[in-house]
Parts: sequence; structure tokens; C-alpha cells
Amino acid sequence: MSNDATREPAKVYFADLRARAANKNRTAKIKKLFEAAGFAATVARGDLTAIKVHFGERGCDTHISPSHVRAVVELVKARGGRPFVTDTNTLYSGSRHNAVDHIATAVEHGFDYAVLGAPVIIADGLDSSNVIEVPIPGKHFEKVKVAGDIARAGSLIVLSHFKGHELAGFGGAVKNLGMGCATRAGKQDQHSVRFVVEPKKCIGCRECVRVCPTGAAAMDDKKAAIDKALCVGCGECLTVCPKKAMRIDWHTEIVPFMERLVEYALGAVSGKPGKTAFFNFLTNVTPDCDCVPWSDAPIVPDIGFLASTDPVALDRACLDLVNAQAACPDCKLEHGPDPGEDKFAALWKWTRGDVTFAHGAAVGLGTPQYELVKVE
Repeated sequence: MSNDATREPAKVYFADLRARAANKNRTAKIKKLFEAAGFAATVARGDLTAIKVHFGERGCDTHISPSHVRAVVELVKARGGRPFVTDTNTLYSGSRHNAVDHIATAVEHGFDYAVLGAPVIIADGLDSSNVIEVPIPGKHFEKVKVAGDIARAGSLIVLSHFKGHELAGFGGAVKNLGMGCATRAGKQDQHSVRFVVEPKKCIGCRECVRVCPTGAAAMDDKKAAIDKALCVGCGECLTVCPKKAMRIDWHTEIVPFMERLVEYALGAVSGKPGKTAFFNFLTNVTPDCDCVPWSDAPIVPDIGFLASTDPVALDRACLDLVNAQAACPDCKLEHGPDPGEDKFAALWKWTRGDVTFAHGAAVGLGTPQYELVKVE
């Protein structure tokens, strides 16, 4: 554990999206951030370098652009690294539940060798059985189940689309580490929540039955019901239910969930001191994670790109920049639209994104204290 009060503020580097010349375009901004943040030191000659992204569920089109990922691939190659672009299989059913479907979805979204200049590898293997148990000093875990190819990589660069999330409040670098670098069993360890149906809200549409990966959701007298013995807590039913008839006890479940996610993030970077780097992309800030098979309208205008070696500080800076904006018109954000208001808490009132910062500091993942450095 670490005492965050003794830590210096972390530097978070920021580039806005204004461009009136070729050396100001978005690819150029990524390169400038890479250099300014000192990311060159994270990649040694010969390193097998994992570039962790989220390929987006089939139907989502607001994921990070493959051309931006290629810019990072080229920077790693220039330093003698051997990059591969990677993600892990999902706990829920969908287009990324196994490596075959996952790679097919990635290619459909433009993530292939011809575009990226690097191979696409699903880090936890064909059926999510490629796992390394990593010891950590956690409150909930002594060991966490990290995807084998991420754990074995010599260096790790995490590219995250910063956006909303119905359980975590927002998804950025910490979530991309914690949930995104875990095997399917590790994702289940983190969720460990069980859903129930509010019958008065259920309209019998069967959407939960369609997406449930374990058959826990079934119809009972024209209403949905959840078998808690089969439920793995993935939350997919919550995401697709049009009437929000699914619920958990948010007051007792959400804080432990967030703490478990943070501890898995710690496991993903464990054993890589000085060998990890993080980009967050504050564009297309949608209400939902890229795991949903759609892309809703952004809740705030595009802001820019940020980079840091501290994932906690990076997420804190992104959250502050989002909250400083006025909401876009005609978006899902019906309450809290003014500058200074917490946009994600207004979207998902039960979430506790603040736990990311408090527990991240407590376990030594990073600090929420940051200095924002503008990169021209």
C-alpha cells in the first residue's frame, strides 16, 4: 500500500484538437505526446510490446481509430520494439466472446495488419484460458488472473477511449487495465454481483434472454427471471433492458466492484515498473462503453488527447475536462448538463467512479493529483 499524500502530482500531457497545418494533425499530436510524456523510455530494443486497445463490439463505431493506433505502433517500432495490438475476450456473449469472433470483429472495424502494421493477438487465447496469476497487495485479492500475453509482454502501452459506463460510471485507463487485461475468469472475479428483475418494469421483450452468456436469464410466465446460481454478474442484461428492469443493490455492491476493478488494474501493470504508458482519447465521449452494439450521441464536444505514465492521474484529468464542458444538445444527458457538473454521475446515478481514485491511491496504482501540461 502507499500513502498518496507523500506522492508528487503526476504529469498529464494534453493536446487539443485544433489543427491548421500538417504538423498539427491528430497523428502528429499523438507523436508529440509520446515524446513529451517520456514514453520512449518504456520501450527497450527487442521488447515484445503489448498495445492494449478496445476493438469495439460489432455495431459500435466510436471506438479509437485504427489510424491512431498505427501511429503508436510506428513509434514503438522506431525504438526497436516489436509491437502487437491486443485485447481480451469478453465475459458476456457477443461478437468478442472468443478469439475467432473477436479477431473477425477487429478486422471489420479496421484493426488488421494492413492498417496497423502490427499483428492482432487476443491476449487470453482462443477460449480465455491463457492466464497468468499475478500476486498483488490488494484488499480483495492476493492474486489476480491476467491475460497471459499481456503479463508476458516486455512493455505495455494502453490506449483508452474515455467514455461513460453503466457500472463503473466512466471507462478510461484504469478500466481498460482492470477489466480489459483480465481473462474471462478474472472479469467474473471483479463483477461478483448478481442481478434481479423488477417484474413491474419487465415487458417480456426477451432481450436479456438473448444476450445472457450462461442461460441465467429466462422467461417465467411472460416475465424475465434471473437464476442467481447461473448468473456471472456480467451486466449485459442491464445494458440491453429497454425498461431498466434489472437491478442490483447498488449501495452495497458498487464500491466493492470498483475496488476489485482497481486491484485488477494493479495486477495488469505489476512486474512492469517504468514499462507502462497510457493514452486517453477524449473524442466521441458516449454515455456507454464500446462493449455495447451501438454508439449513442456524445455527451460533450470532442476535447483532445491525453497521455501519462500514471493511469489514475490520467483518468482524473479526463474526468475534470469532461465535467468542465457544457453538454451537447439532444444527448442522453438530461440532468447535470452545465459546466462543472458531474456528467457521468448524472447519467448513471448509482455509480461511484470516485472509488477509482481513492482505491487506486491506496493500493499504489497511482495518484489522483496531477499537473496538466499543454503540448503544442
